[in-house]
Amino acid sequence: MMVTGGVALLAALGIGYVFGSVPFGLLLTRLAGLGDIRAVGSGNIGATNVLRTGNKALAVATLLLDGLKGTVAVVGGALLYGAPSQLGGADPVLGAAAGGLGAFLGHLFPVWLGFKGGKGVATYIGVLIGLLFNLALVFCGIWLAVAVATRYSSLSALVAAMVVPIAAYLSAGPLPAAVTLIMSALLIAKHKPNIERLLAGEESRIGGKAKG
Repeated sequence: MMVTGGVALLAALGIGYVFGSVPFGLLLTRLAGLGDIRAVGSGNIGATNVLRTGNKALAVATLLLDGLKGTVAVVGGALLYGAPSQLGGADPVLGAAAGGLGAFLGHLFPVWLGFKGGKGVATYIGVLIGLLFNLALVFCGIWLAVAVATRYSSLSALVAAMVVPIAAYLSAGPLPAAVTLIMSALLIAKHKPNIERLLAGEESRIGGKAKG
């Protein structure tokens, strides 16, 4: 049973990765005739950089789709690992966590783009919505508060990512805490250039143009 259960868990992780690796920002901007989003602003494929094209509708669509793929992966993982099957499903919470983590990894390291993906904020929130909705509210609430106070999108995401694993442990226990801790560590690592610019006072603020 442990072997088949492991197969189901890996399947949830793999299917989540496939969902997460779809680069909606890149696809939408190309379909709109705006070229390669990686040649614009920060070069990121996420919604913040899509907004720098001047197309707000595409930015919103990217944000929603990047979040949705995280939520869908969580639900899919729960169904796969939680339902009796030849793969040996057992625990929907564990399957949900695996699917969500897979989606987050897929967004950050998509095989189709040479493992160079986005920074994961929208997908992180999408995973939280599917896994534990109250944690999504915590993330968004902190992000909004810091953004209003500083107008730094990157700093807002970093602070929220640091708080969520603590909130996850206090409200839901070790498993959600472990998953969110892994995602937060990766999100922070992907924001290394932003951290350097924040420390140098060179980070662009919300509504401003990207620097460098």
